[in-house]
Amino acid sequence: MDLSPEQQRALDYLRRKGTEAPVERLREHVAGTFAELEALLDGVPRALRTSRPGPGRWSVQEVVDHLVESHRPALAQLRSLVAGERPAGGPVPASLQSAAPHAIPWDDLVAELRAIDRGFREVLASAGDASLEVTGPIVMVVKVADEAGAVAPVSSEHELDWKAFAQVFRVHTVQHRDQIRATLSALGQSTA
Repeated sequence: MDLSPEQQRALDYLRRKGTEAPVERLREHVAGTFAELEALLDGVPRALRTSRPGPGRWSVQEVVDHLVESHRPALAQLRSLVAGERPAGGPVPASLQSAAPHAIPWDDLVAELRAIDRGFREVLASAGDASLEVTGPIVMVVKVADEAGAVAPVSSEHELDWKAFAQVFRVHTVQHRDQIRATLSALGQSTA
C-alpha cells in the first residue's frame, strides 16, 4: 500500500511514541490524557452538552458517545494483545456512534467512559514486558492534502502491537478532547 507522507508520519509517530517508548512513559501519557478529558467533561455546562456548533458537527454528548462506543471494543482488543492473543474480529470502525447518542443520560455516558479509561490504565499497568510480536488491526484516519492543497480525512487499516495500539487511542482521545474544546468555544463557553 502506498502511503501519503502524512500517513507515514503518523505511523512513525506510533512507532516512536508507542512501540519504542518505555512502558512507564506510555502509561503516564495515557493516564494524563484521560485525566485531562475527564476534567474537561466535568466542566461542560448542562445547557451545552447536546448543542451542535453547526450543521454536520457533533455535540459534546455525541463526541463522548463516540469515545465510549469506539474505546469499549478497543479495550477488549488491547486486553487480547497484552495477553499475547490476536484480537477477535476486525478493527474498530471510524466514526462509530450508538443508535441514539442523545438518549443516553450524560452522567451514565461519562461514568461509562471513566470506567473504560480506568480499564485502559489497568491493562497498561499489567502489561509489563508483554510481547510486541502479536498485532491487531486498527483503522487510522489521517488528514491528507491532495495535489490542490485541499485537506481531507483518509482512512487506512494497519497492524499494530499493543504499545502502538494504546498510543492510537491516546491520540484519538487527544483529538476528541480538542474537538470538545472547539465545540464549547464555538458555543461561547471558555475552556481555559
